[in-house]
Amino acid sequence: MTDAKPLVLQTEELEPNAQDFLRQRCDFRVVRWDSPEFAELLPHAEGLVVRTYTKIDRDLLDRAANLRVVGRAGVALDNFDLPACRERGVAVVHTPDANTTAVVELVTAFMLDAVRPRLFLDRALGYDEWRGLRGELVGERQLRQMTLGVLGLGRIGKGVARVGVALGMNVLYNDLLDIPDEHRCGASPVSVEDLFGQSDVVSLHIDPRPSNRMFVGLDLLHRMPQRGILINTSRGLVADPLAIATWLRDEPASQAVIDVHEPEPIAEDDPLLQLDNAHLSPHIGAGTKLAHENMSWVVRDVWRVLSGEQPEYPAPVDTLAPAGA
Repeated sequence: MTDAKPLVLQTEELEPNAQDFLRQRCDFRVVRWDSPEFAELLPHAEGLVVRTYTKIDRDLLDRAANLRVVGRAGVALDNFDLPACRERGVAVVHTPDANTTAVVELVTAFMLDAVRPRLFLDRALGYDEWRGLRGELVGERQLRQMTLGVLGLGRIGKGVARVGVALGMNVLYNDLLDIPDEHRCGASPVSVEDLFGQSDVVSLHIDPRPSNRMFVGLDLLHRMPQRGILINTSRGLVADPLAIATWLRDEPASQAVIDVHEPEPIAEDDPLLQLDNAHLSPHIGAGTKLAHENMSWVVRDVWRVLSGEQPEYPAPVDTLAPAGA
């Protein structure tokens, strides 16, 4: 019997308190997933803690002979080859509800950005300039006059639907699952075609399974009403950027607000970069301190597995987790 502590590698960002939790219990190292040190330590590691950009694929698993558990500090598991992990007996744990509220807040902010022009004053103004600004900063629509379409009514989609209902919007949704009335959060089910055809705002919340790659294309976008608003905080691969760019050129009064991209970081030839009605942000859906802390505490489940206990939040067996961070 040995008293040696298990080696656990952290490859991406983690909150300090969560790091300390593992440091007190493990031989804990912080190493980038693409560093030579990571390659050197990986064969000896019993645990990994990752986020979005560390790929847990067969190649990595082949080099990790002692690996027992991988913790995803976040929600979606599209950077994991889950069947390969199961074949090798490697447990996968994650934080399925860690960033729900943060993403819902961001979608709400994006909707308001799209319909409510505003600025902040940094000097005193004369009457005429004051009056002129008040005349310029008039939104053409209020959200309560608009229909919100939620594509994917999972945790985040439900939160967005609740906000839409609270703001007086007509809320529609489409989902693969047959969701009971009491769990629809005030949204009405429609076909995908009707969702785009009837919604002034479409917010994407579908997961990155292969069948959802480039799911949103030109046909669906051209169904949207004039001055339509597309919001994507799920994954970049679920919407075709070339199609979005074409739609925005065809409909200059429409807008796309995109927080997630394929690839990340954005490439220089991204077709949306030079469009005035495309608004791109650097994947900040989970960008709150509370969400980061919630995601970081995946370390508790990592330690449970290493201690021979059952984790609280194991990866789903047959499906991808909803996209989120």
